[in-house]
Amino acid sequence: MPSLALRAGAAVKAVDAPGVLHMQGAMDDSQDLTQLDPRYKSMMRLVAAIPAVLLIIGSSVAEVAIPGWTGVIWVPALLLAAILVIYMPMRRFSTRGYSLAEERLRVVRGVLFRSDTVVPFGRVQHIDVDRGPLERMFGLATVTVHTAGSHNASVSLGGLAHEDALAMREEIRLAIRRDTQ
Repeated sequence: MPSLALRAGAAVKAVDAPGVLHMQGAMDDSQDLTQLDPRYKSMMRLVAAIPAVLLIIGSSVAEVAIPGWTGVIWVPALLLAAILVIYMPMRRFSTRGYSLAEERLRVVRGVLFRSDTVVPFGRVQHIDVDRGPLERMFGLATVTVHTAGSHNASVSLGGLAHEDALAMREEIRLAIRRDTQ
């Protein structure tokens, strides 16, 4: 596992719940992060295709309703749908990652608003591994780590292979057990 090393100048931005740190200045250390499962891109594309299809249907109805303006509504709608289905899932995928090292889970995400959350294992209350219908279809899972506190007391990491999610839960559980003995 890669080590969790913060760059010089990294500072704690906020402490929302006891033990959950949001780091500022450490977000550029993407070489320390593990990428999510590539199937997550496909799942995000499928999720984005639903509003894209609705947009195409709506623009087709508007295109028929406004005679003489062929392509004025449909072409921008197709471009927007292509951006939603092709570009945005790739961009979102490339900005997400995690690190599981030094008794900490670090989750980095965000396109416009970057978030870098560090959860020390000593603060973990329990760990959930969830799988929705689409995640099951793609063989993925979401790990949710719950910590003490009320505000931002849980950190979710979606896009993991189901086997990796189970292994991560077990690794965190064993680390917690070592700390309490």
